[in-house]
Amino acid sequence: MSVNVRISGALRDHVEQTASEGDYESVSEYVRDLIRKDKARREEQAFANVKGRLKKAFAEPRSSYETVSAAQIRALARKRPGK
Repeated sequence: MSVNVRISGALRDHVEQTASEGDYESVSEYVRDLIRKDKARREEQAFANVKGRLKKAFAEPRSSYETVSAAQIRALARKRPGK
């Protein structure tokens, strides 16, 4: 895929300076790196969200746990949107 982006002013100056300082071979490489970092940040946020939900769930008293079978879990998974 090829994407063209027009930037000007302070953003353009920043991109040109960053790319020319030797950290990146080109503006394209700088943009690809920004996209990779954004993707990693989103994945880290999603993991932190799941981790927080699991911590909360495991902090519940055992008396609130429900026993379910593997078949029940599969049935619930089939009902989830996008599955």
